Amino acid sequence: MAQIKRAPSMAEVAQIAGVSHQTVSRVVNDFPGVRPETRQRVQDAITTLGYRRNNSARTLATNQSFLIGVIAVGSFLFGPTHTLASLEQAARHHGYTTLLGTIRTANEKEFGEVIDQFLERSVDAIIVIAARESMSRYAEQFENNVPIIMVGPEVEATDSLSALSVDQSGGARAAIRHLAQLGHNHILLLNGPEDWTDAQLRRRAALSQASELGVKIQETEGDWSAKSGFQAGIALATQEPANRPTAVFSANDEMALGLLAALHKCGINVPRDISVVGFDNVSGTEYYTPALTTVGQDFATLGQRVIDAVLDLISGKEPDVSPVPARLIVRDSTSSVVSQTD
Repeated sequence: MAQIKRAPSMAEVAQIAGVSHQTVSRVVNDFPGVRPETRQRVQDAITTLGYRRNNSARTLATNQSFLIGVIAVGSFLFGPTHTLASLEQAARHHGYTTLLGTIRTANEKEFGEVIDQFLERSVDAIIVIAARESMSRYAEQFENNVPIIMVGPEVEATDSLSALSVDQSGGARAAIRHLAQLGHNHILLLNGPEDWTDAQLRRRAALSQASELGVKIQETEGDWSAKSGFQAGIALATQEPANRPTAVFSANDEMALGLLAALHKCGINVPRDISVVGFDNVSGTEYYTPALTTVGQDFATLGQRVIDAVLDLISGKEPDVSPVPARLIVRDSTSSVVSQTD
């Protein structure tokens, strides 16, 4: 019968590293006050022995569960999926485990059930990915001594909770400014669904920037899918060339992809006839035909910043909730109006 190998102990790590048991504990729990060379010796000993931290003992010693609950509307869309991944990776880096609770729709009853499950597991904090605007309302009604932070809404959107996001408004404004600088004074906004936080932040910012620049706006709504973008593209192509918009700002890249396909099918050249800007910078947008000008979101930084804010809330500090900048990425799908009439 094969023997089960005994897990190495903290005392063995201390013996190999030539330090005290307390020093090993401080290194394992990432506490300050350990000299870099000592910390390195302990980490080398941990690697050599294959030591793994005893989370049960850690919980008893610190009175923390080292669990963070993350709640989101079940969705495999680009933004929510990448936000979830970045949060999990950042939390794990700090020694925390994430518990994921997804609800099928933005339903208050389901939201409450997931929150109750988190509390039963004694989570140290809760993160709400408020992709739908209703999720923000539910989170604000939640009353408990567990820190809670929302991901998605702008800071000004809530008085009672901390909120952190990518600068959706800044990204949308940059897209409209880019098109206006190219001479486009009539732009179609291909908006996302009206009950999605990001969609409305992008729409409001685009409208505001267009108004400031004297740009005429036409609007239509999609559902984030390439199919809805294709339908919007077909509708755009049927308009009289002299009266139709010369550029489109799509609220996400997937709708922009459908739009590009529809315009190509109808014999409309991008960017000569119509320029197109997307949002998200999903993997592969540089290989669209043409390569898509878009607004990129830094989800890795967002995840790290959210977890940093959570740790501040847990320790009673004021978190930094300044938005993560969005970045305009100019590629081949936009050009000046002058070149379109050559």
